[in-house]
Amino acid sequence: MKKCLICSNEFKPFVDFGKMPIANAFSNKSDLENEYFFSMKVGFCENCNMVQLLEQPDREKMFHDSYAFFSSTSNYMIKHFSKFASEVISLQNLGKNSFVVEIGSNDGIMLQNFQVDNIPCLGIEPSTNVANVAKDKGIEVMTEFFDKNLANKILKNHKKADAILSANVMCHIPYMHSIYEGVKTLLDESGVFIFEDPYLGEIIEKTSFDQIYDEHVFLFSALSISFVANMHDLELVDVGPQITHGGSMRYTIAHKGVKKVSQNVVNLINKEKIIGFDKSEIYSDFTNDVNKIKLDLIRLLKKLKKDGKKVVAYGATSKSTTVTNYFGINPELIECIYDTTPIKHNTYSPGTHIPVLPYDQFRDSNPDYVLLFAWNHADEIMQKEKEFMGSSRHWITYIPEVMVS
Repeated sequence: MKKCLICSNEFKPFVDFGKMPIANAFSNKSDLENEYFFSMKVGFCENCNMVQLLEQPDREKMFHDSYAFFSSTSNYMIKHFSKFASEVISLQNLGKNSFVVEIGSNDGIMLQNFQVDNIPCLGIEPSTNVANVAKDKGIEVMTEFFDKNLANKILKNHKKADAILSANVMCHIPYMHSIYEGVKTLLDESGVFIFEDPYLGEIIEKTSFDQIYDEHVFLFSALSISFVANMHDLELVDVGPQITHGGSMRYTIAHKGVKKVSQNVVNLINKEKIIGFDKSEIYSDFTNDVNKIKLDLIRLLKKLKKDGKKVVAYGATSKSTTVTNYFGINPELIECIYDTTPIKHNTYSPGTHIPVLPYDQFRDSNPDYVLLFAWNHADEIMQKEKEFMGSSRHWITYIPEVMVS
């Protein structure tokens, strides 16, 4: 039995993915000899309704000066964060006397939109390499992990924040209570804490199990977020679904009693209870669905190999690490992975050591089938590759089920 990171209640795993490497540790051959693995199990706490990893690697193993994820490589995400920033500016009526903080600011993809409007902002980004990209844009960045101590440090040189923002970061952080204590300390009385992360409801509905990897210690729902906020005299006041990362939810939190709770919150919590997010049965069904995808995809890849077909993959994503390692997909089943991120070029995938090659070589490789790991960007990618794929080449997708198109 393991103790919940939120409420210390004892809970058990509902799925065991076995030994798993660091999802974003795309490495050179020389670094593979001492590759790190951890036991990746996922459980559900019946007390606070939080879905979480039972074990997570030390944060320094995941976020460092060679972190291989840059948000600005996706045109869609650039537009998404521009819209996100615009909505926050409007909601909080932000201007030159305001102050915005982003937890996990990456390469400045969101904060650059506030900077353009001369709204004072500060990024918190522990991965030095991506933080430096934001600094080169003129954005002030602290290369530290956010917690209560850092919040107090920020207040020595800045006013309280009118908005604290985060995107696909909060689910990474196991020491959640220190985050909320920091938010409580740093947030202005009328301020808002707005963050978005992959939504448990979408993961369950789509069986998007590959959203589970070392960085994602939590899978959030409105039920669990409301529970955590209340523990810190804060309140979930609004929610809004997003299509990013295969289906996310944006949560808006404020000091308790300051802002009116939206009907959106009431409706979503009621829906989650009807579906059964507060009961263990739904998670057992999820595990069965994952194992069916595993069986179907491996059967397909083995048949294609037997038939002499050339299969490559598209997108060296963090998610792909869960798929390849849990399913046992190696270079014998897919020849290589093509990716647009320069830092990943000519490396090998974590655990399974599939070569990662520059995207520029993709069309010259002349594949018969392309396994799409970056399925959450399927519309953008398939439109981009429509002419190349034509009628003679085929996509393989596996969320919510294995399909060839």
